[in-house]
Amino acid sequence: MIAALSLILAFQLAGEALSRALDLPLPGPVVGLCLLVAACVLRPSLADRLRPTAQGLLSHLSLFFVPAGVGVVAHLPVLREHGIGLALAILGSTVLAIAAGALAFQAVARWTGSVDPSGVKGDGDG
Repeated sequence: MIAALSLILAFQLAGEALSRALDLPLPGPVVGLCLLVAACVLRPSLADRLRPTAQGLLSHLSLFFVPAGVGVVAHLPVLREHGIGLALAILGSTVLAIAAGALAFQAVARWTGSVDPSGVKGDGDG
């Protein structure tokens, strides 16, 4: 498990180094994840080696929210002052992101002709 976790962290470090060295607009962990996925595609045995550790990390994913909770508590005065505006901004951006995703999905489905006629509302079923 330690070797697999070290390998995952090594990919994250490589991604961070590449992102900074090449001045990429992507965060280092995203670049590292892309490198890790490419390595797993090229060597499926690597994916098999990392799978148990990755599943173990995912099963305890809620622990990664502890630092976010600490950050919220540490910034309570800011939240008291700007909390309503922040909540509205988060709510609005979430709704817009969901709407944009749904519209993009519909557009791609129309362009590719993969719309399932039985799933379309108003076809006389109900």
